This record gives sequence, structure tokens and C-alpha cells, in this order.
Amino acid sequence: MNIKDAKNEVKNIVLAYLAKDANGMPLIPEEHQRPVLLMGPPGIGKTAIMEQIASELGINLVSYTITHHTRQSAIGLPGIVHRNFGGEEFAVTEYTMSEIIASVYEQIERSGIREGILFLDEINCVSETLAPTMLQFLQFKTFGTHKVPEGFVIVTAGNPPEYNQSVREFDIVTLDRLRRIDIDADLPAFREYAYRAKIHGAVMAYLEIRKDRFYQVHADTDRKRFVTARGWEDLSDALKAYEILGLPVTEALMVQYLQDPEIASDFAVYYELYRKYESFYQIPKILSGEAEINDKLRYAPFDEKLSLIGLLTDALNAEFREYRDRQTEAESTLAMLQEYGRALKAGTAASGETQNPAEILLALLQAKIDERQHLKQAAMLSREEEGDSRRLEAAVRGLYTELREEAAGADGLDARTAFAHAKTWFAAREDARQQSIEATGEHLTNVFRALNQTFPQGQEMVIFLSELNAGYYSLKFVNECGNETYFHYNKLLLLKDRNDSLRREILRMTGEL
Repeated sequence: MNIKDAKNEVKNIVLAYLAKDANGMPLIPEEHQRPVLLMGPPGIGKTAIMEQIASELGINLVSYTITHHTRQSAIGLPGIVHRNFGGEEFAVTEYTMSEIIASVYEQIERSGIREGILFLDEINCVSETLAPTMLQFLQFKTFGTHKVPEGFVIVTAGNPPEYNQSVREFDIVTLDRLRRIDIDADLPAFREYAYRAKIHGAVMAYLEIRKDRFYQVHADTDRKRFVTARGWEDLSDALKAYEILGLPVTEALMVQYLQDPEIASDFAVYYELYRKYESFYQIPKILSGEAEINDKLRYAPFDEKLSLIGLLTDALNAEFREYRDRQTEAESTLAMLQEYGRALKAGTAASGETQNPAEILLALLQAKIDERQHLKQAAMLSREEEGDSRRLEAAVRGLYTELREEAAGADGLDARTAFAHAKTWFAAREDARQQSIEATGEHLTNVFRALNQTFPQGQEMVIFLSELNAGYYSLKFVNECGNETYFHYNKLLLLKDRNDSLRREILRMTGEL
């Protein structure tokens, strides 16, 4: 199973475990809610999908790498208490609450939500002293004498023995109490995630050319050599930061993330070529329709053609992501202005104190900021959601500044004038957004025309369409804004696939295949 399918499977498990009947009883009795065991190679994205599931379901996530714990931190420390049994007093050992269980309760208090996922990574790599405790936990959902709070689903993860020499095999009794899901490294599943995670275009183009180098682990030598999905994503972040800061990107940087010298060296060479192609083929001019693709590319090596497609896709994806960001900002800004209108009519801020129109807007904005900080502290705010909130804050602060400047004039600023100003401000931003949408649509059309002119009826167009159809932001743009050229070529591609399928079926029926 690939990581995408595993995510959907775990999400369904969580939904089923948390579901209640009409009487408030779990649909699956608690004692039959087996913990989930994700078994797969390191760096494949097991932790990442837990974060995505928790965010999408609006529930808590408490995550631990269990190998960092001792027996004492997992089950708590012993203490002596006095108990009376049969009229006689005895000294009894009682354990304090486990750090892990305590963290679950703390997260419930921070978020105010009683449901969530308790995720324990490297579950089959614990020390010998902790192993019995973990077996007890998997079987009875308790650490020491303290049970995992109701409403929390247990998900664990482990590495197969070929990736970790400290792996401890579970016995049949333990495995019979788990729901095991085996995960394999899968580039197509990663690509779908990578487009939404804004992975660097050079990484995406390289992996399209060198598919076999997406995930490799060689643990049979003195120096372990490995490249993982996590390594590619972290390298992508570093590349984007280095480019913004103008820092040199060297092979030494590559090998810090791609811990296989051969692959790191190969990618370093490719990255230099990628940057040269970006300049040579004048990507911005192709998008604007000011330039055509250099005709020499028609006879260039296929790797170079794939690199150009990667550059064009990356440039368009930046615009598709901007469309999504500006759309989200417009929707949240409109909602705040509607709230602002109601507050102006009431003439008071949330505190109940009469304020001028600019300060009423600031009070509403501060409430949004406080909400963001609360969600972030509760670890219930994704990076994308935080970005959305910060863009809203920047936009509304700009309006607040304009209202303050207008209020400083000789005539002051009343509620009616303030709201009229806000509507004009929003309309101007919306006009600019619509112009941006039109420009992005034109850029997409220009790329289709350039590719069709350079590679008429070639597989390059098929690859380009496949890249668009694999991207979350590109599909969101064309589905919501439309693009006749995209739909035209996509229809041709579907017809070609259908004709190829029919041709193969005919050959099979006639015995020629």
C-alpha cells in the first residue's frame, strides 16, 4: 500500500472508532478498537499523514518517538502510599501518571477537544526494559495503571528489520491485537503530495527523470547510504531558502540531505543544469507569449525536454497556488467585512466599549489573531492555515491604516463612511484578483500553444498534461476558473488513451497480441 492509500485507510479507521450510535455508545466497542500499526521504511511520511488526518478531522494529535523514552517516563515513577485492607494498614507501591498519558490530557485542555490520535513512532525499536510495557500498552491501552483517555485512537508505526537492527519482532499474541498496514515507497503518491507541499521544481523534475532514485536505503556497508522522501522534502525547503537569500547551492548541501554520495552528486549536477535551462529558455516570456520554445529543443535529449516541462509546470504551479491563496484571502476578508458591518451598526467593539470605526476593525482583527495563536499553541493549525491567517492579517491591517489616516482628517470618520471605504477597498482588491486569474489562464494557454508548436502530437504534451492532472492547485484552478485550451487537450488525451485501449483489445481478440 502506498502512503496515500494508507492515509485514507487510517482516516477511515479513526472515523469508525470515534463514531457513536443514537445512545452515545461507540459503534465499535472500545475493547475491540485495535491499535493501528503502520509498518514501512523510515522517512516515507508516516508522521506527516498523521498530521494531515488530525488537521482534516479537526481533532488532536499527540505524537511521540517511543525510543526516546525510558520505562520510567512511559509508565511513571513509583511512590509509596498507605492503604487499609481488612482493617489493617499496608504500604503499597503506586505509580505516578505516565508522561505520555499526561501529555494527552494536557492537549485536551489546550484545545478543548476530547478526541484525537495518540501516535507512537518506532514502536518495535524500544529498549529491552521498555518492551514489556509496550506490549501491555498495545494489548490493554494503558501505561502502567493509567489508561489512554476515551476518544483517543492509538496509531503506531515501526520499521521493518532490514532498515533497523534494533527492531524487536512482535509475537502472534500482540499482532493479533493490532491492525497492521504495510506501506511501500511510491513515487506517484509522493508526487501528488509534493505538488501541494510546494516541493522545489528541480526536485520534481529530477525525480521524473530518475524515478529509481526517489527512495533508496543501503544498510549493508560500513557507512549507511540512504535517500528518503523526507530527505527530498527537507532539501527542497533548503534550496528555496538558499535561493531567496542568494546563498551558494553546493554538492555539500545536497549530501547533507541525500545521504548517498552518488545520488547527491548526480542531483547537484542536474540542479545546475536546471537553473541554466531556466535562464536559457526564458520561462517568463514563454508564459506571457512573448517567446516561443527554442526550436533546438525538438532535437535535444529527452532529459532536457523533461526539464523544460518541469520548469514550465513549476512556474504555472506558483500561479495556481497564488490563485488559491488569494481566493482564500478574499473569502475570509469578505466574511470579516460582513462582521465589521454588523459591529459598526452596533457601534461597539467586542468588549462593549464604544470605539471609532478604525478601532472596531482592529478589535475584530485581534480576535482572529488570538484565535490563530490559540490553535497554534494547541498544535491544531497547519502551515497552510497559518499562512492564510497571516495573509488576512496583513490585508486587514492595510485597511486599518487607511481608516486611521482618514479618521485623522478634519471631518473625522463616521460608521457609514468607514464601511463605504472598506467596500471600495475590497472591490479594488477583487478587481486585481480577477485580473490575476485572467493572466494565469492566458499563461496556461500560451504554454499549451508553445508545446504544441514545438512538439506536435509528441509525448511531451502528454507528460505536461499528466503533471497538471496530478497537481491539487492546477486542478483547482482549471475546475473553478476553466480553460478551453486545457479541456481541449485533455479531451484529446482521453480519446487517445481510449483508442489505444480499444486497439490493444482488438489485437488481443484477434490473437495478434
